[in-house]
Amino acid sequence: MDIEHLVTMANEISAFFESEDQTTAVAQAANHLRKFWDPRMRRQICEFAAADGHGLSETARRAVALLK
Repeated sequence: MDIEHLVTMANEISAFFESEDQTTAVAQAANHLRKFWDPRMRRQICEFAAADGHGLSETARRAVALLK
């Protein structure tokens, strides 16, 4: 899958939870990624975040870090 699309989706998911406190928002975003993203998508976003992560919001970046 196109990494730009994954970054956009991760940012949108994270933005949805940002009305919560930061810790809860990160945990909920990570939970959503675990439950609803295909393992290949999770692996790709994790590799991208580890290599560069450009474009990921802070909440999305922290949520992806919890997937490892």
